[in-house]
Amino acid sequence: MSDPLQDAAGVSMTAVTNPISTKPAFTEGIQYFSDELPGFETYGKTSAIADGKTAIADPTDPAAGYQTLLAADALRYLILQMTASKASGHPGGFASQAEAYAAFVMLGHKNIITEVGHHAPGFYSAMFLDRSLEDMGIETVQQLRDRFREKHGLLGHLSGFIPGILAPAGPLGQGQHFAMAASLLHRDKLFPFTVGDGGLGEPYIMSSMAHFNTAFPGVTNFLPILVWNGYSQEHHSMVSLKTNEQMIDFWKGNGFENVVLVDAKDFDDRNQPSEYVDSTIFSLENRIKFTNAVLTAADQAAKSALGGQLTVFIIKQLKGAGVHAKGSKSHNLYAQHTLENEDIIAALKARALTPEAWALVRSNCERAGGGSASKTVVTEFERALPDLGQLPLEEYAVGGDAKVSTTAMGRLVGHVGQSDRAFLVTNADGNEASGIANINQALKIIHPTEDSLYNQAPNGQVYEPLSEDACAGLAAGLALMGCRSLWCSYESFAINGLPIWQTVTQAMAELRRPTPSTITLFTAGALEQGRNGWTHQRPEVEAYFAAMLRNGNVFALFPPDANSIQACYDWALTTKNKGVVITASKSPLPIRTTLEQTRQAIEQGGIILHESTGSKTIVFGVIGDMTLVPVFEAASSLEAQGYGVRIISIVNPRRLYRASDVAWDTCSEPDGGFIDDATFDTLFGGDALIGVTGGASGMLEPIMLRSTAKRDTFAWRRGETTATAGELMAFNSITAAGMVNRAIELAR
Repeated sequence: MSDPLQDAAGVSMTAVTNPISTKPAFTEGIQYFSDELPGFETYGKTSAIADGKTAIADPTDPAAGYQTLLAADALRYLILQMTASKASGHPGGFASQAEAYAAFVMLGHKNIITEVGHHAPGFYSAMFLDRSLEDMGIETVQQLRDRFREKHGLLGHLSGFIPGILAPAGPLGQGQHFAMAASLLHRDKLFPFTVGDGGLGEPYIMSSMAHFNTAFPGVTNFLPILVWNGYSQEHHSMVSLKTNEQMIDFWKGNGFENVVLVDAKDFDDRNQPSEYVDSTIFSLENRIKFTNAVLTAADQAAKSALGGQLTVFIIKQLKGAGVHAKGSKSHNLYAQHTLENEDIIAALKARALTPEAWALVRSNCERAGGGSASKTVVTEFERALPDLGQLPLEEYAVGGDAKVSTTAMGRLVGHVGQSDRAFLVTNADGNEASGIANINQALKIIHPTEDSLYNQAPNGQVYEPLSEDACAGLAAGLALMGCRSLWCSYESFAINGLPIWQTVTQAMAELRRPTPSTITLFTAGALEQGRNGWTHQRPEVEAYFAAMLRNGNVFALFPPDANSIQACYDWALTTKNKGVVITASKSPLPIRTTLEQTRQAIEQGGIILHESTGSKTIVFGVIGDMTLVPVFEAASSLEAQGYGVRIISIVNPRRLYRASDVAWDTCSEPDGGFIDDATFDTLFGGDALIGVTGGASGMLEPIMLRSTAKRDTFAWRRGETTATAGELMAFNSITAAGMVNRAIELAR
């Protein structure tokens, strides 16, 4: 019977549970050490990354290949040691590309992002090896184990709280946005990002990269690393039957000029039957050859991407290579996968290194890229922003001519873009339809076809893919990376871009540095889209934002007019680490507020637009602009019957919550502004309270929670094809007559 601890080259190893006393201090918590490593005397006595250098000198050098192999095995070992300590986590996916990750690090590239949240244990292990995690008090493997999947520790998926980690990861289909945003801001650096073959079909990875490349053909310094391991989370991946040639054609068909593929099977000397093989069981000689091939190919891909060619690097190796199981069975640990589990023990022993090898791996990882990721990657520094000066606010006379709110904001957006040339506006080809053609006129649509009629120019600042995911992804990604941006959309379509926007706002809540808030402008609300039918009427999205208000760093603003929207955008630009949603109409509407009134409303939640006295006081708390029309009509009717009426325009509903309702104090840039009970009563106190919104009723929650008056809501129910906004509101029972009747019933 063969020795279960026999290494890949057939040399007997022993694994000891009580390691030698000369072990480096950081290895405390490692359970198994090898007493010798074949090849170490030949290839491991001198660091492949020399003292004072930031990368290996020669990717074809066997010593560099051997030490990259050690780094890959160290990553695999740490992943298992850490995840099995909690019998939870995802080892298999990262393990299948450990050589690739190690190779890019050994080549000096540390601005590595992932599209795969389940790669988190591998990234944490990498941050431990280069000492980044010391910034959060994790100095030993024992501490790594203790703080995995713990609050204020190493979360199950990547977050902005972890030193050295550039971007969050969890939902699939997002990582490329972060890499592209970073590459746009830092043209001299490489931003590799791992993407799994199981998630390759997620919307909209390929299309977003294709549009970005068309808009920015010279920005190619983002590099997808396709982890082609044949499996997804619970079954074979949908591309598992593709041949190498078909996979190459797939990427070339999507616009990639250079496809660099390394297939572990080309080096297999163990006669593994599958097209996907495990390199960790090759002979030592072939393991080194494979790793050198990965290094050489990674170097080629990096130079290609930095040199102006859209490039992808593909590593083809069996999922679970070198860990406790193979294929999808390696994807995550189950309850039985404790540190006492036989499969875990066997895998840890097979990956065991000597204390000397651990010290070598750490030395290389720390030197690579010029130091730990927590001290070198681009997101560890606050990005300097150009001064915008005073925005050219234009105050319109209250009661004067009706104005289009979105157009008023668009003029300010043009000023921001002209003052900050890195600023980008994204919209799915709809600025003109949203009343913000002035943005296109001022900043130009990024397009390879220059055409003044359509405000197109190759060097523009308006990014217009026909994909809300791509719009939200680049805008939110830029904000996360430290750049001002604005995502514009119809309210009805925004839902398709919200997953990544939500990911970014949550990451911003945890960031250890200030960054510009991610700001959105949602126009053409449901009430303006009657003739287009129910497909264009989806204000349910406001329920999404209403729920997010409790996060602590999300603010939904509802300016009632063209003055108000300017004050809202002016305020949003001053904020940090927040998600600010501005929703306004593209129709000309009355001017009801001054700039100063909106500034007050931003701080106290709302502003009194109208107040009269009478036998009993009816209060209307109104979200939106067009919804004010039936409310003022209802007020006139009620006043004619002797009632007093107060109309409150709710501009910033988040301020209306109680402080205890919102997780504001857990945010990295906390905003604890909430109105007190006396101020709330000044605004909303009365005999009856009616909340009115053209969107989801959830946005009215804060006033319904705090009010002690008899109260009710008028809100959106369902879309229908109508000729006018009034008819659509009537379909949803948002009418003056209905409000009058209900107010009288409540006030009795």
